[in-house]
Amino acid sequence: MRYSQLFGQTIRQAPKDETTANARLLVQAGYVDKLMAGVYSYLPLGLRTLDAIADIVREEMDATGGQEVRLPMLHPKANWVATGGWDAIDILFHVPSRTGREYALGSSEEEVAAPLALARLQTVADLPLAIYQIGWKFRDELRSKSGLMRGREFLMCDMYSFHADQADFDRHYATMKDAYLRVFRRLGLTAKVTEASGGAFSDKISYEFMVVTDAGEDDILFCPACDWCVNVEIATVAAGAPCPICHDATLRAARASEVGNVFDLGEKYSRAFERPVRGASGGTVYPIMGCFGIGISRVMGVLAEICHDDRGLVWPAAVAPARVHLATLGSDAAVVAAGEDLYRQLASALGDRQVLWDDRSVSAGVKLADADLIGLPLRVVVSARTLAGGEAEVKSRDAADARRVPLSDVVSGLPGQVAR
Repeated sequence: MRYSQLFGQTIRQAPKDETTANARLLVQAGYVDKLMAGVYSYLPLGLRTLDAIADIVREEMDATGGQEVRLPMLHPKANWVATGGWDAIDILFHVPSRTGREYALGSSEEEVAAPLALARLQTVADLPLAIYQIGWKFRDELRSKSGLMRGREFLMCDMYSFHADQADFDRHYATMKDAYLRVFRRLGLTAKVTEASGGAFSDKISYEFMVVTDAGEDDILFCPACDWCVNVEIATVAAGAPCPICHDATLRAARASEVGNVFDLGEKYSRAFERPVRGASGGTVYPIMGCFGIGISRVMGVLAEICHDDRGLVWPAAVAPARVHLATLGSDAAVVAAGEDLYRQLASALGDRQVLWDDRSVSAGVKLADADLIGLPLRVVVSARTLAGGEAEVKSRDAADARRVPLSDVVSGLPGQVAR
């Protein structure tokens, strides 16, 4: 794609009202546009990144046996009254209708997913079942801040699972834990499985998947020698204390951002909607329900927060909106012709969507600065200087130095993670 035709280009000045790196960089680099606090429009590059994250999550959810559905965002009040959430959950948007009825904008989907699934489960032989969706959520946050990391409107993947007994839920949890860790590894993130309170969803211990970042909104304690980690809100130990599990190291404190969570909801929803199933030996069983969430747009914010330097974004190849940033410097006809030929070769090898060609009539300094700000994995530059030697300049975004490559070898010499 030609940058001159792209909707949503870079802006010269970073927004002054943003305090976090992800909010500043994603707006300045042309990935998102802020409509109001906590609500963003995703421009073409931003949507491609968001979709890339969602695709990785979708692949791993499918691999666990989850089945994708699409659930309504507008919910009837009665469902939330049945579970006690209508009055108890303060972030729930209440939507009055001119018909006199009231609705809720979904802050989560248990109130819709539970009756949908349970109405189709007749006996324990129908269990287990896991359905998931990737959809938009709404929360009436009093202070929405931190860019994409805390929004009033956000994209999330939610899986809801249904089980005949606790042992089956525990088996599914182990499967989902591994799937979550695969998701975050593929995204280039290291997530810590963190014990936390169930909050408004459950009175049981829940698990959060935390990524350490100074822009996070949670305080955690973790052991550097093993996997143990806990949210400070429920901790009975302090930083500097011996790890209660391995005893091999002392606990460290850190700020972190939640990118996923798991709740054991027990029988709360099957009882709230009075939806038991027939047991194997007669009688009835109230299915145990699990909730597994990954914040898709939140992950995008966390990645931008972690994957940047003083020049701009540095996207992991797995989520970059394109793989190669091609820049032709100067208006020399031979340079433009060589750039166009190289663009066709790259687009043929990778697909047009994977190559961003900066074909604008602007200075070399602007083009190179914008390439750094946008942060694609590989930059390829053609100029009168490189063309004199029949070469292009190739540089990985996270590398300090560029290298000269013969024009005929640029495509065949693409790094593996870019060429795929």
